[in-house]
Amino acid sequence: MKSFFIKKIENTLLNILAKNNQSIKREINNNQILQKQLFAFYQSLKNDRKKLPIFKNTGFRVFSQNDEDGLFLYIFALIGFTNKICIDIAFGSPYGANVTNLICNWDFTGLLIEGKNTEDSINFFGTHPDTWIYPPKIIKAWVTKDNVNQLIKDNGIVGEIDLFSLDLDGIDYWILKNLNVVSPRVIILEYMNIFGPNIAVTVPYKSDFDRSNIHPDFFGASLGAFVKLGKKKGYRLVGCNKYGFNAFFMRNDLGKKEFPEVSISSCLNHPVVLEGRKNRLPAVKNLGWIAV
Repeated sequence: MKSFFIKKIENTLLNILAKNNQSIKREINNNQILQKQLFAFYQSLKNDRKKLPIFKNTGFRVFSQNDEDGLFLYIFALIGFTNKICIDIAFGSPYGANVTNLICNWDFTGLLIEGKNTEDSINFFGTHPDTWIYPPKIIKAWVTKDNVNQLIKDNGIVGEIDLFSLDLDGIDYWILKNLNVVSPRVIILEYMNIFGPNIAVTVPYKSDFDRSNIHPDFFGASLGAFVKLGKKKGYRLVGCNKYGFNAFFMRNDLGKKEFPEVSISSCLNHPVVLEGRKNRLPAVKNLGWIAV
């Protein structure tokens, strides 16, 4: 038989775990309630034709790396949802990702693609109280411009979706250029912010591109390149995250009044961006960028 003291320790630990679980559940519920209240507030401002907040001031973090969760909440409060489907290429981890809050707290479903470890993400969504019944599809795959559409189609997604997130730290420009199996209403992508507003360049295409073999700052494309590509595909730049490296694009048939096009310069004025242009650009500016 277990001693009285061991049983007491076990009971104490079980009580602590039970309290922690209840605390976590309360925190989740409170967070969801607050988000829904804020969502409804934004909608009421729009419906009553009252002054809307400035986009960049609506950001906050729940799971995202910086303030992207709040920016998405504001966007979708004003343009609404359709099917609540998202795709995230190079998902990484639930913590720091662009779509986790939408999946956990706003009933989004979709496809998360990661080239490396997927076990942590599968475990996270498989045990989270709001996603375990129907977690998002999570696949391990190396994405190229030649397989991106088939990967998405093979997982049952075609046509219009609410959100497409892209953060490969590599051949992002070429992936987006070839994407045609879905029509995202909103796109978020990381851009190389060390370039000025008038520069439109990308890394050359290579299916096995790996910046770690070249230089940590040789990846992706400048914001100018993505804006040019976005215009060709029917999208406009509507803003960026607070540190100026994640850009938000909206399809041109949506939200033009609430989300007018913004300048490239407005997304390249944070001090960390200006310092990066001064201190980081010299090391990579001659590494073989391609003008587009």
